[in-house]
Amino acid sequence: MVNPKIDAVQDLDTSDARWISLKKLTYTDQDGKQRPWEMATRRTRSTSGIDAVAILTILKSKKNTFPPSTVVIEQYRPPIDKYVVELPAGLIDEGETPEQAAIRELKEETGYQSDTIVESSPVIVSDPGMTNANMKLVTISVTLEDELLTPKPSLEVGEHIVTKVIALSELHQKLLEYDQKVCLHDVYM
Repeated sequence: MVNPKIDAVQDLDTSDARWISLKKLTYTDQDGKQRPWEMATRRTRSTSGIDAVAILTILKSKKNTFPPSTVVIEQYRPPIDKYVVELPAGLIDEGETPEQAAIRELKEETGYQSDTIVESSPVIVSDPGMTNANMKLVTISVTLEDELLTPKPSLEVGEHIVTKVIALSELHQKLLEYDQKVCLHDVYM
């Protein structure tokens, strides 16, 4: 396997962009003054008005043979040219609820099949000074019969995701160890 790297960077006309567009807007501030603003928007937003989901997974054993755990993924993110430790996540398809997208994305990215939606957050924004992109954090329960299995994901062509299972009691320490490996953490980690 080859180490991923950036080979070239060039400006992209928004008419050629598949996933985002750039907008210049004018707004009136609190002093009544008109001001310009530049922003990026997703072209993939469904009619639900929500772009994506991040999935907090709680893995449990029916027989308590392993401690309650969670799933994180490692993947290379070209915009920052680094590996990122993040929660499984993905875009919401047209006609899908955020919770349905969370179940689908968890199975696709990690192979785990949810048995219960525990909670779904309000809509979250992560960089509102630059983009109107938003998401929901969906907490999902996965109950396994006995042993902690690592199922096979159904990754799309070009996806290179490494799934890691971490006991909840060890999560903080593991994230500190990732810092030492020069991995970045997603905003939800």
